Amino acid sequence: MYIYAKSFIMADQTHPAGYLAIDDQGRFGDWQADWPADAKPQDIIDYGDFILGPGLVDVHIHGYLGHDVMDNEPAGILAMSQALLTCGVTSWLPTTLTASFADLKAVCQTIAGCQDQVTRAKILGIFLEGPFFTPTHAGAQETQYMLAPRLDYLAAWQEAAQGLVKKIALAPEYPGAVAFIRQANQMGIQVAQAHSNATYDQAREAELAGAKTYIHTYNGMRGLHHREPGILGAALTSDAAYLEMIADGHHVHPAAIKLALQAAGPDRLVLISDCMRAGGMPEGLSSLGGYQVMVKDGQAKIVGRDNLAGSILKLSQAIENLVAWGLAPLDQAVRMAATNPAASIGLADQVGVVKPGLAADFIILNDQGQLQATYLAGQLAYQVD
Repeated sequence: MYIYAKSFIMADQTHPAGYLAIDDQGRFGDWQADWPADAKPQDIIDYGDFILGPGLVDVHIHGYLGHDVMDNEPAGILAMSQALLTCGVTSWLPTTLTASFADLKAVCQTIAGCQDQVTRAKILGIFLEGPFFTPTHAGAQETQYMLAPRLDYLAAWQEAAQGLVKKIALAPEYPGAVAFIRQANQMGIQVAQAHSNATYDQAREAELAGAKTYIHTYNGMRGLHHREPGILGAALTSDAAYLEMIADGHHVHPAAIKLALQAAGPDRLVLISDCMRAGGMPEGLSSLGGYQVMVKDGQAKIVGRDNLAGSILKLSQAIENLVAWGLAPLDQAVRMAATNPAASIGLADQVGVVKPGLAADFIILNDQGQLQATYLAGQLAYQVD
């Protein structure tokens, strides 16, 4: 089988119109400009007016379509895996919230138990967003469960997860954080910084120790000041870290995203959804963790407070937004939602790229970045009506 499209967003370059081979095992083959010598008309799927890119990788997502990872329900995880195809997402990290040790252990066990049942968007691992945060920048995380980093807790969660914990976020200002970061890295777990009041020096020390991602940059962290740049200053001046970004137009102003892009470059900005259960649902009352949330005018806010509570963003919409705001060409925006997220968790050789030998998980987009279709292993999994 071959896919014909007007351009192809490959791993490190964008090819013009041509033909991309998909083998019988559902893996990418080679691209070529001319009609394949062995192809018959019925072997060609024609997307001549559209663009092919890698399947998106959402490394920070709590819920969708009424389900939440913290519900601790296998059926909800499976439903999210199915529904995420409508967002162009073919791989994801189920993401937890700050909760009790026991609750997080149970959720880790549940996700591990249902991973083999997932036949739609692939579960790459688990992202533990908390509980090692500071109440100063709690956001929509529950402060009663926040505490200093504990390796024994992480080891127990990883055992319950059968090794699936891929990433954990913490506030690096806690005593012992640097030692925790190094030990977590030795366990094969990526460490990130979030919900933190850290100084510039504390964040830099953590990054040098191995905490190389800044979670939802600008949100849930000490702001920039010219005398104390803080954790945000560390993020914006880093030469190596990944910067997560919620590009929904509510969490971060487009000009601030532009600043982050100028600082980090297109290869280190990671588009995320940070979506909650209200994503894909009608506006109105919802929930996140222990909070009631009101969704109105595209924003999710904690009832009785002005805090944003995650987003209702589709990851494919983040691509559209960056293109519409003039912040990135389409191919760069797609890589920020696919290639960069995969690289940020050490899986750039497995997902998020169109490369011979890898599973043919890909999306079809129009010139504005609007999703047209999602493919898994070379098979059509979702198509816009």
